[in-house]
Amino acid sequence: MTHHKFTVTTARGMLPILVQELKEMGIGTIKQEQGNVRFTGSLEDAYRVCLWSRVAIRVLMPIAHFSAQTPDELYEGVKALAWEDHIDESESTIAVDFNSFRSKIHHTQYGAQRVKDGIVDRFRERTGERPSVDLFQPDLRINVYLKHNQAIVSVDLSGDSLHKRGYRQKTTPAPLKEHLAAAILLTAGWPKLAKQGWGLIDPMCGSGTFLIEAAMIAADIAPGSHRDYFGFLYWKQHDRDAWKQLKAEAERRKFSGLARLPMIVGGDRDAKAVAAAKINIAEIGLTDRIKVEQRDLLDWPSQAKDLPDMGIIVCNPPYGERMGEQSQLHHLYESLGNIVTEAFPAWRTTLITDNDNLAKYTGLTLFEAMPFDNGPIACQVLHYRAPRPLSANRQQLERSKPQKLDTEIAQTEYELSEHAEMFANRLKKNAKHRLKWAKKEGIECYRLYDADLPDYAVAIDIYGEHIHVQEYAPPKSIDSEKAIQRLNDVMKITPTVLGLPQSQIVLKLRQKQRGNQQYEAHSSQKQRFKVAESGLNFWVNLTDYLDTGLFLDHRTTRQIILNKAKDKDFLNLFAYTGTATVYAAAGQAKSTTTVDMSNTYLSWAQDNMTLNQFTDERHNYIRANCLEWLQEAQQNQQRYGLIFLDPPTFSNSRKMEGVFDIQRDHVSLIKLTSELLTTDGELIFSTNRRDFKLDSASLSGLSIENISHKTLPLDFKRNEKIHSCWLISKS
Repeated sequence: MTHHKFTVTTARGMLPILVQELKEMGIGTIKQEQGNVRFTGSLEDAYRVCLWSRVAIRVLMPIAHFSAQTPDELYEGVKALAWEDHIDESESTIAVDFNSFRSKIHHTQYGAQRVKDGIVDRFRERTGERPSVDLFQPDLRINVYLKHNQAIVSVDLSGDSLHKRGYRQKTTPAPLKEHLAAAILLTAGWPKLAKQGWGLIDPMCGSGTFLIEAAMIAADIAPGSHRDYFGFLYWKQHDRDAWKQLKAEAERRKFSGLARLPMIVGGDRDAKAVAAAKINIAEIGLTDRIKVEQRDLLDWPSQAKDLPDMGIIVCNPPYGERMGEQSQLHHLYESLGNIVTEAFPAWRTTLITDNDNLAKYTGLTLFEAMPFDNGPIACQVLHYRAPRPLSANRQQLERSKPQKLDTEIAQTEYELSEHAEMFANRLKKNAKHRLKWAKKEGIECYRLYDADLPDYAVAIDIYGEHIHVQEYAPPKSIDSEKAIQRLNDVMKITPTVLGLPQSQIVLKLRQKQRGNQQYEAHSSQKQRFKVAESGLNFWVNLTDYLDTGLFLDHRTTRQIILNKAKDKDFLNLFAYTGTATVYAAAGQAKSTTTVDMSNTYLSWAQDNMTLNQFTDERHNYIRANCLEWLQEAQQNQQRYGLIFLDPPTFSNSRKMEGVFDIQRDHVSLIKLTSELLTTDGELIFSTNRRDFKLDSASLSGLSIENISHKTLPLDFKRNEKIHSCWLISKS
């Protein structure tokens, strides 16, 4: 059997996986180099890599190596090769890929043109005929790599990137490439876990790439089995018998593997994504094996009882491309971590992100991080331990325990803890005073309880006739079992004390829970509703986002804006849902300009303005990166009499250079914003970063007054660090 040298390429971070794959295929003489793996073997070995490698991108067979310091040397070197041994001149098609590294020929398109000319001219001089060019699926794809003026000419046996499995008929925005999804699953140990019967969930499945790759791994389906094109199929030296035998072997392995496929399910809140996933799953022939449904992230705990005790949750959550969506995204990561801990305590979690800071919000225990490239984006694949792994002899016991914080379960299965009466009394006392105060102030939304008792570490907010509960991390001195029991106390006592039904209480879990009973994040109808504040109305949503659309701690700040806005042009930057704009309009502002990067929030802001009948042309809404917009506004010499600036604490939006950090970047941001003030204009700057320090020395030329204490509402007096606020004007 004739042996050849081959080069296999893959993406950053995947070389060790590729080496392991080749070893498992029985391929010897493997050498890992920078950016590729080389091995010596038969054509059958190369075909096997094309068919079975889940992470390889291309399989190249070098056929020549020569010096090429000039375009003419490259042309002559290529022309001298026996291309007639590889293709027929008259009816064949070719394509050329050319890359250069530290060589005199650095223009890739020109290099590819000279290679093509050399091949074509050889045939034309020999027979008078020439092959044509087909960039899509040529009979022969030639790869030329010029390194230090040394040309390596190879036949590309893959023909097209091997990540293209052939099943992707429909796609969604920013889809995960197939080989990357497979690599993530392999590093997560999915092949072994699947054999042990573990399940797999992708709660943000998009077009279904993770689900399909997971099924193909678990069922031993060759990743290249659905492709109808490889670079060797029309190559003159193609070994058809070897390829036929490999295909037959792959079919037998698939038939056997499907019989032991574990449960694989996915979902997405986007109906179009779910439809795309179903089409792709059908294309690969796994419709009856993979279940996909339209489902919000917070709905997954309700499915836990129908899934295996152990499994892996894998997903590709959004990274935070737009600055205005940063706060919303960290809530998504928090929700993911909470759901795992609450409803899937024996499940591992794997995700890919380019934002380590966002990933920390999951609250899960990281045990491995690996660098991978998602296209041009340098990312990290993060593997998290199961919050509470199950031993084999405990699985049946755990299966019998209640898995949800359901009203009826809470009332019948659990007793109140010994300190519950203390919490109930404090809540009654707070309610007695706050209800009178809120009614007098014309407020429907306020904080009723804010970790008044350290043992009951929650914040309880009232939104009309709804209750919004957010859990803080319990003190380290509190046993985890007791923390869970006390959260149960909160969920039972609060609606009873306030005289509201359980269906109108919403629980947001910010920290993982470790007790015997795990709690499901509650939701009502996932619909917004109207609330009143100081004679104005706002839309709030307690279920779809961790924040509700109305920052209660800024109630007094909004009143200050109303009092200062009369006859002034008002600017609201990083506007969120535009509540400050509503107050400015109510204060008879001359005009309002609302700027945010998020379509969702900007639309919400317009709805809030419409709700209060502020709909005339004086009110402008701009979807933009606030930092970029500020520079444009300065160039256009726009001026405002009152500006509200409440930026996020952090952003790594790819639409801005570097990373935005409010502590590091606030000086330049405040200076840029203050330049838009009129001579007598005022800027209200606020941040909710707890450890923020204003660099007043670097803001010379501005008059700065700390009004943090003045902007702290009565119901937030216990939490003086909820935000910091300054009134800034030109000196």
